[in-house]
Amino acid sequence: MKPKVLVTREVFDETLEYLAQYCEVESNQPDAPLSPQRLAERLKDKDGAVCALTDRIDEQLLAGCPGLKAVCNIAVGYNNIDVAACTARGVMVTNTPGVLDDATADLAWALILSTARRITEAEAYLRNGEWKGWYLKQLLGVNVHRATLGIIGMGRIGQAIARRAAGFEMRVLYHNRRRVAPEIEQRLNATYVSKEELLERSDFVVLQVPYSAETHHLIGAAELKKMKRSAILVNSTRGGVVDDAALIEALANGTIRAAGLDVFENEPRFNPEFLKLKNVVLVPHIGSSTEATRRAMAMTAAKNLVAALTTGDPPNLVNPEVRKR
Repeated sequence: MKPKVLVTREVFDETLEYLAQYCEVESNQPDAPLSPQRLAERLKDKDGAVCALTDRIDEQLLAGCPGLKAVCNIAVGYNNIDVAACTARGVMVTNTPGVLDDATADLAWALILSTARRITEAEAYLRNGEWKGWYLKQLLGVNVHRATLGIIGMGRIGQAIARRAAGFEMRVLYHNRRRVAPEIEQRLNATYVSKEELLERSDFVVLQVPYSAETHHLIGAAELKKMKRSAILVNSTRGGVVDDAALIEALANGTIRAAGLDVFENEPRFNPEFLKLKNVVLVPHIGSSTEATRRAMAMTAAKNLVAALTTGDPPNLVNPEVRKR
C-alpha cells in the first residue's frame, strides 16, 4: 500500500506526477490557504506532507496526526515548523537548500540597485505624469560601484551575494556566527568584522540570516542608529529579523537613506506606514520566485518526502537526531 501524503499548496504538475509514482497524493491545487484546524484535519491520516512557509507545523497539530512521519518544506527556511516537537515525535523535517541560492541573491541585488537608483520612485514619478523633462538634480541616487557592502549572514546565499559584488568593485565586509574558511574569504575578497563595525562602515547592509529567537529584531533602533545616514538596508531573508516599526521611524527621520524589503513582520499583513514612505522599495516575498527555481524547490521537497517514506534517509534532513528514534 502506498503511503498517504498531502501537498498543502499548489505545485507544478510534474511534482504531483512524481509523487504519485510512490504515494497516494491529496493535493491543494486550488491553492486555498489552510487554517490550522483544516490543515490538522487533512493531515490526521497522512504519512507525510509537502508544506509551505504558510503552514504552521507545531505540537498541537502533531498531537492529532500520530501517523505523520515526514514534513518537507518548500523553502530553505523552516521557522514555520517546530523542529524540536517533530523530533520528539519521530517526524523527519526537510528543507530545500542550494536550489534557490542564485535566485535569492539576484533579488537581493535587485533591491540594492532599486534603492540606490530610486527605481520604484522614478517609475511612479513617470507613471503619475510628473516628468516634465531632464534636469541636473533629477532623482539623484547613490553609486553602487566601489561602495562598501556589508553582509550579515555568510551562508550559501550570502556568499552568492558577495560574488556578485566583484563586478561592482565593491569592498565586502561580513559578519557571521562563525568566520568562514580563509579560502572562501580570499575567493570573495571579503573581510570579517564585528556586527557593530559592519553597521558603521557599510554603504549597503544586506541581511541573510535565518529567523529564530536569536535573530528576532537583529536590526532595531539601536542598530539603525549605528549605520551611516547615507546607508541603505536590504532585508531579503525573513521578516522579524528587522524591527519594522523602528525601520519605518528611521526611514522617516533620515536615520538611514533607504531600504529594500522582500520580507516583513507578520506578512502578508505588513505595517501600512511603509506605504507612506518614498525611500523604501517593497516587494512581496519573491526572493526565490523564478519559474526554474520554484520548480526545483517543489521537486526537491517531493524527492525529500519520497526518500523519507521509502528509505528513511532524505537528503536534506534538518533534524538528523530523529534517526535515533
